[in-house]
Amino acid sequence: MRKYLLSAAAVCAVVAGSIGYADEMAAKKWIDEEFQPSALTKDEQLSEMQWFIKAAEPYKGMEINVLSEGIPTHSYESEVLTKAFEEITGIKVNHQILGEGEVVQAVQTQMQTKRNLYDGYVNDSDLIGTHSRLQLAYNLTDMMAGEFKDVTNPGLDLDDFMGTQFTTGPDGDLYQLPDQQFANLYWFRKDWFDREDLQAAFKEKYGYDLGVPVNWSAYEDIAEFFSTQVKEIDGTAIYGHMDYGKRAPDLGWRMTDAWLSMAGAGSKGEPNGVPIDEWGIRMEEGSCNPAGASVTRGGAANGPAAVYAIRKWDEWLRKYAPPGAASYDFYQSLPALAQGNVAQQIFWYTAFTADMVKPQSEGNNTVDGDGNPLWRMAPSPHGPYWEEGQKVGYQDVGSWTFLKSTPLDRAQAAWLYAQFVVSKTVDVKKSHVGLTFIRDSSVNHESFTERAPKLGGLVEFYRSPDRVAWSPTGINVPDYPKLAQIWWQQIGDVNSGAFTPQEAMDRLAEEMDITMGRMQRADEQANVYGGCGPRLNEEKDAEWWYANGGAKAPLENEKPQGQTVNYDELVARWATN
Repeated sequence: MRKYLLSAAAVCAVVAGSIGYADEMAAKKWIDEEFQPSALTKDEQLSEMQWFIKAAEPYKGMEINVLSEGIPTHSYESEVLTKAFEEITGIKVNHQILGEGEVVQAVQTQMQTKRNLYDGYVNDSDLIGTHSRLQLAYNLTDMMAGEFKDVTNPGLDLDDFMGTQFTTGPDGDLYQLPDQQFANLYWFRKDWFDREDLQAAFKEKYGYDLGVPVNWSAYEDIAEFFSTQVKEIDGTAIYGHMDYGKRAPDLGWRMTDAWLSMAGAGSKGEPNGVPIDEWGIRMEEGSCNPAGASVTRGGAANGPAAVYAIRKWDEWLRKYAPPGAASYDFYQSLPALAQGNVAQQIFWYTAFTADMVKPQSEGNNTVDGDGNPLWRMAPSPHGPYWEEGQKVGYQDVGSWTFLKSTPLDRAQAAWLYAQFVVSKTVDVKKSHVGLTFIRDSSVNHESFTERAPKLGGLVEFYRSPDRVAWSPTGINVPDYPKLAQIWWQQIGDVNSGAFTPQEAMDRLAEEMDITMGRMQRADEQANVYGGCGPRLNEEKDAEWWYANGGAKAPLENEKPQGQTVNYDELVARWATN
């Protein structure tokens, strides 16, 4: 009997060894067939995968659920990387994809109910103010030194990530791990802008050169020029502007993604204005307590610059965009742009790059027959209230987030998957698929030097020092899910014609203050926000705040002279910085 037991133990050892060998063979297969190019050599990739194989042993056979929004990067993770991860580690991942509004709703529901809906989320870093206050998400700095220590990749290399400054709370701790990152830039048809006949016609009418607009005045002039003067190119009706306006959750982030600060509504300060941020919410320097959004409380959500921003969005959408654009949502606006009948777009996410470089055979009319882009991306223009030193644009940093309501073993397994999909083994290839850079080692990889001419300025932008000036929502926003839903509902009423921009922004600012007032009471009574909940200012006249560091007073002239810059000169400046 004893002999039989020893044989069984020996058999188990052989089986265990063969399983480990199979895992390593799977890793080699994925490295050879899928994970090229890479920032690591194949031997280094295999070494990193061997670490994953060993670290995942206690979780082998587990099935976990994660959630993210629908962009090409996450489709690649869901359709390809989950298979690789399961074959290499034995952990099955159901990587579900929903709309961004539904992702935020799921995060909010899990935080409120404490029920484990998902084991991990790719949740925008816009929620950093929420997570750092509510303390319902795992503090990754603490966890990596504690209960995540044995499942934290020694090759994670946090210093190589671009966006960790945006996922770090006021306490200096990391709450989220970047998975994908994209900026909100200006997009334009360089082939049209380079035409000598159009340059001459524009110069004659407006008195300055057709080029990348530096300010909103120039953007408006260019939109008018193509829509009302040019009208048609190569037999196709064309338009000078593209945007969207459907009354849906994504209309809210269309505005909170720095639209107000691009117009000049906030205060000076990077990455976010101090004391007034891009939402128009006031929080004094050195404080963690938001003090109000209304002009009468020292905020700027309904101030002259904010109202101007909403008015221009509505006006340009009606005057210069293709028919039907006002009823598009975020996801519908992309295929519309690929039709090739739009001259420029002021508010364009670089996450769309992967679709905008598809070949003509896939219905993309914004590339030539060889696949070279006819368009370029450039820094966004700013409005008349904007001053040097203010935030210039928005950066979306979708980041892995783990809630404390997730059982620890499931969170550990999900943490392994999160690290896998951002690992140096995988990231260069994933970056080529989704074009949403998170690592310096990826954007600076030689393969992107070779591919840069096909990507319309994306590589040049992310290699330039300018990229740090584009930033996500900051810590002034105390509870993103509660406040974000107010935006699309109120601004949707502008598009419908139910309210003027001033009426809508007055209602929005008041409702934000009412909601933050409830947060204040909850924090004072039960320390819900860790003492960092809102503490609203008493109301004072708008004129008092105009003179004392609140919202900016109305300008007599909201359309100064248009200014443009030559695109090639702009890129040359990036290259020499």
